Amino acid sequence: MATIDRQTPTLALAHALAAAGRGLPVFPLSATKLPALRSPHRGEQPPAHCRGECGLPGHGVHDATTDPAAVRALFAAAPRATGYGIACGRAPHRLIGIDLDVDPAYGSDAAGALRQLALQHLFTIPPTVTVLTPSGGRHLWLTGPADATVPNSAGRLAPGIDIRGTGGYLVGPGSVTAHGRYRLAPGTAHLTPAPAPRALLRLLTRPHRPPTTNGGAALTPTPDRRGEGLIQFVLAAHEGQRNTRLFWAACRAYEHGFGDTLADALTAAAVRTGLPEHEARAAIASAARLTSRRGDEETNGAA
Repeated sequence: MATIDRQTPTLALAHALAAAGRGLPVFPLSATKLPALRSPHRGEQPPAHCRGECGLPGHGVHDATTDPAAVRALFAAAPRATGYGIACGRAPHRLIGIDLDVDPAYGSDAAGALRQLALQHLFTIPPTVTVLTPSGGRHLWLTGPADATVPNSAGRLAPGIDIRGTGGYLVGPGSVTAHGRYRLAPGTAHLTPAPAPRALLRLLTRPHRPPTTNGGAALTPTPDRRGEGLIQFVLAAHEGQRNTRLFWAACRAYEHGFGDTLADALTAAAVRTGLPEHEARAAIASAARLTSRRGDEETNGAA
């Protein structure tokens, strides 16, 4: 675990300025990976849907900028920032983040799943900037074309693979969080983000269709089809994993804004694995409370 001391905010600003100098829009993060500046609209009723139009800082990823003076001003307003976020989907790089989780508790092998997708769809991940996370996972940085909008998703491609696209952000290398430091992987510091392979880009941008029966009817209706990867993740649970897999999937769904609409489908999937319905509902409610507390700290979720 990295040490957070008086020098950490200074180093965070230095790393952020270096990233901004390479054309990456940045903004300050706290040790929780959430935006370090609180929303100027907190407590307003009804909640504001401002994305910075008010001219005040505190709008999370919408604060991101490449202007050095603006970066310094943001960090001056957030003196306890220990890291920085990099906005995805923004010119000139239009960054796409492939977040590969590693968590033995959930039995996920995100890197293996990505390799399988590459074999199945005939693409290769090119050498690119890679950031090592404190948990042992990694972020692959790719770029997209101007005419493609890549949505954020959690587990849509496969369990353990999260996508950071337009409106999302990645924790920048050099950032320090409560769990440790984000670092550039050896041998990738000199690289620039590589263009996403066309076949992968098609997977990231195409509508995700549900499985169908022989008659063409959907087997399991999932709201907006955004949570099918999470549903499959829950369905793959073995005895001893059911509750933890369900809780993890529910947290991801709530972090991405569709937890309530996916709750029934997650419950049904958990019940199919043998988890009692009341336990499934309780796990989902616990995930909702946890992510709600995180969300109250700021208007944008952590990346």
